[in-house]
Amino acid sequence: MKVAIAGDHAGYQLKQLLVSELKKDGHDVIDLGADDETPSDYPDFARAVGLAVTKEDVERGILVCGSGIGACVAANKIKGIRAGLAHDTYSGHQGVEHDDMNVLCLGSRVIGPTPALEIARAFLSATFTNEERHARRLQKVLEIEEYQR
Repeated sequence: MKVAIAGDHAGYQLKQLLVSELKKDGHDVIDLGADDETPSDYPDFARAVGLAVTKEDVERGILVCGSGIGACVAANKIKGIRAGLAHDTYSGHQGVEHDDMNVLCLGSRVIGPTPALEIARAFLSATFTNEERHARRLQKVLEIEEYQR
Protein backbone atom coordinates (compact mmCIF):
# COMPACT_ATOMS: atom_id res chain seq x y z
CA MET A 1 0.00 0.00 0.00
CA LYS A 2 1.16 3.53 -0.69
CA VAL A 3 1.12 5.49 2.56
CA ALA A 4 2.21 8.99 3.59
CA ILE A 5 3.69 9.40 7.03
CA ALA A 6 4.74 12.49 8.93
CA GLY A 7 5.25 13.76 12.43
CA ASP A 8 6.42 16.79 14.31
CA HIS A 9 9.57 16.94 16.45
CA ALA A 10 7.92 14.90 19.22
CA GLY A 11 6.97 12.17 16.77
CA TYR A 12 10.23 12.13 14.83
CA GLN A 13 11.86 9.06 16.42
CA LEU A 14 8.72 6.93 16.24
CA LYS A 15 8.03 8.09 12.68
CA GLN A 16 11.53 7.03 11.65
CA LEU A 17 10.98 3.55 13.06
CA LEU A 18 7.58 3.24 11.37
CA VAL A 19 8.99 4.34 8.01
CA SER A 20 11.75 1.75 8.20
CA GLU A 21 9.57 -1.14 9.37
CA LEU A 22 6.65 -0.44 7.03
CA LYS A 23 9.04 -0.34 4.08
CA LYS A 24 10.37 -3.75 5.18
CA ASP A 25 6.74 -4.94 5.17
CA GLY A 26 6.56 -3.97 1.48
CA HIS A 27 4.63 -0.71 1.76
CA ASP A 28 5.48 2.23 -0.47
CA VAL A 29 6.11 4.81 2.27
CA ILE A 30 6.31 8.52 1.50
CA ASP A 31 8.03 10.37 4.37
CA LEU A 32 6.72 13.95 4.58
CA GLY A 33 8.86 15.01 7.56
CA ALA A 34 9.89 16.21 10.05
CA ASP A 35 13.49 15.52 9.17
CA ASP A 36 14.86 15.93 12.69
CA GLU A 37 13.86 16.82 16.25
CA THR A 38 14.02 20.59 15.78
CA PRO A 39 10.78 22.00 17.26
CA SER A 40 8.08 22.08 14.59
CA ASP A 41 4.33 22.50 14.29
CA TYR A 42 2.07 19.45 13.95
CA PRO A 43 -0.55 21.24 11.78
CA ASP A 44 2.01 21.55 8.98
CA PHE A 45 2.47 17.78 8.89
CA ALA A 46 -1.25 17.07 9.26
CA ARG A 47 -1.85 19.26 6.22
CA ALA A 48 0.86 17.49 4.20
CA VAL A 49 -0.47 14.02 4.95
CA GLY A 50 -4.12 15.05 4.60
CA LEU A 51 -3.56 16.60 1.20
CA ALA A 52 -1.59 13.57 0.01
CA VAL A 53 -4.58 11.40 0.96
CA THR A 54 -7.28 13.65 -0.48
CA LYS A 55 -5.36 14.20 -3.72
CA GLU A 56 -5.05 10.39 -3.91
CA ASP A 57 -1.25 10.52 -4.07
CA VAL A 58 -1.42 7.83 -1.37
CA GLU A 59 -4.08 5.44 -0.13
CA ARG A 60 -3.69 6.23 3.57
CA GLY A 61 -1.75 8.39 5.98
CA ILE A 62 -0.11 8.11 9.38
CA LEU A 63 0.61 11.07 11.67
CA VAL A 64 2.74 11.05 14.82
CA CYS A 65 2.94 13.80 17.42
CA GLY A 66 3.43 13.79 21.18
CA SER A 67 -0.11 12.81 22.15
CA GLY A 68 -1.57 12.20 18.68
CA ILE A 69 -4.44 14.53 19.54
CA GLY A 70 -3.20 17.73 17.92
CA ALA A 71 -2.37 15.98 14.66
CA CYS A 72 -5.78 14.28 14.70
CA VAL A 73 -7.66 17.53 15.28
CA ALA A 74 -5.72 19.29 12.52
CA ALA A 75 -6.07 16.47 9.99
CA ASN A 76 -9.83 16.29 10.52
CA LYS A 77 -10.16 19.90 9.38
CA ILE A 78 -9.33 18.76 5.83
CA LYS A 79 -12.38 17.80 3.80
CA GLY A 80 -12.27 14.10 3.02
CA ILE A 81 -10.03 13.14 5.92
CA ARG A 82 -11.28 10.75 8.55
CA ALA A 83 -8.44 10.69 11.04
CA GLY A 84 -8.55 8.62 14.18
CA LEU A 85 -6.36 8.42 17.25
CA ALA A 86 -5.50 4.84 18.12
CA HIS A 87 -3.37 3.43 20.89
CA ASP A 88 -4.55 -0.17 20.52
CA THR A 89 -4.79 -2.55 17.56
CA TYR A 90 -8.57 -2.94 17.80
CA SER A 91 -9.11 0.77 17.21
CA GLY A 92 -6.47 0.72 14.47
CA HIS A 93 -8.37 -1.80 12.34
CA GLN A 94 -11.93 -1.11 13.50
CA GLY A 95 -11.64 2.55 12.56
CA VAL A 96 -11.05 1.48 8.97
CA GLU A 97 -13.55 -1.39 8.94
CA HIS A 98 -16.47 0.59 10.40
CA ASP A 99 -15.65 4.27 9.80
CA ASP A 100 -13.46 4.20 6.67
CA MET A 101 -10.67 5.94 8.61
CA ASN A 102 -7.97 7.04 6.18
CA VAL A 103 -5.44 8.65 8.54
CA LEU A 104 -4.06 7.02 11.67
CA CYS A 105 -2.80 9.28 14.46
CA LEU A 106 -0.38 8.03 17.09
CA GLY A 107 1.02 9.62 20.24
CA SER A 108 4.74 9.01 20.61
CA ARG A 109 4.65 10.04 24.26
CA VAL A 110 1.73 7.72 24.96
CA ILE A 111 2.71 4.39 23.42
CA GLY A 112 5.96 2.64 22.68
CA PRO A 113 7.42 1.57 19.36
CA THR A 114 6.20 -2.03 19.41
CA PRO A 115 2.51 -1.24 19.97
CA ALA A 116 2.72 1.67 17.51
CA LEU A 117 4.03 -0.65 14.79
CA GLU A 118 1.36 -3.25 15.56
CA ILE A 119 -1.35 -0.58 15.35
CA ALA A 120 0.03 0.79 12.08
CA ARG A 121 0.06 -2.72 10.61
CA ALA A 122 -3.53 -3.33 11.76
CA PHE A 123 -4.59 -0.01 10.21
CA LEU A 124 -2.89 -0.70 6.89
CA SER A 125 -4.20 -4.25 6.60
CA ALA A 126 -7.85 -3.36 7.31
CA THR A 127 -10.54 -2.60 4.75
CA PHE A 128 -13.88 -0.82 5.03
CA THR A 129 -16.60 -3.47 5.35
CA ASN A 130 -19.18 -1.44 3.41
CA GLU A 131 -21.89 -3.20 5.42
CA GLU A 132 -25.20 -1.35 5.20
CA ARG A 133 -25.02 0.04 8.75
CA HIS A 134 -21.43 1.24 8.30
CA ALA A 135 -22.13 2.75 4.88
CA ARG A 136 -25.20 4.52 6.28
CA ARG A 137 -23.24 5.97 9.19
CA LEU A 138 -20.37 7.01 6.93
CA GLN A 139 -22.84 8.81 4.69
CA LYS A 140 -24.13 10.73 7.71
CA VAL A 141 -20.57 11.71 8.61
CA LEU A 142 -19.99 12.92 5.04
CA GLU A 143 -23.20 14.98 5.27
CA ILE A 144 -21.91 16.62 8.46
CA GLU A 145 -18.71 17.47 6.60
CA GLU A 146 -20.77 19.35 4.01
CA TYR A 147 -22.54 21.46 6.65
CA GLN A 148 -21.79 25.15 6.39
CA ARG A 149 -22.93 27.81 8.85
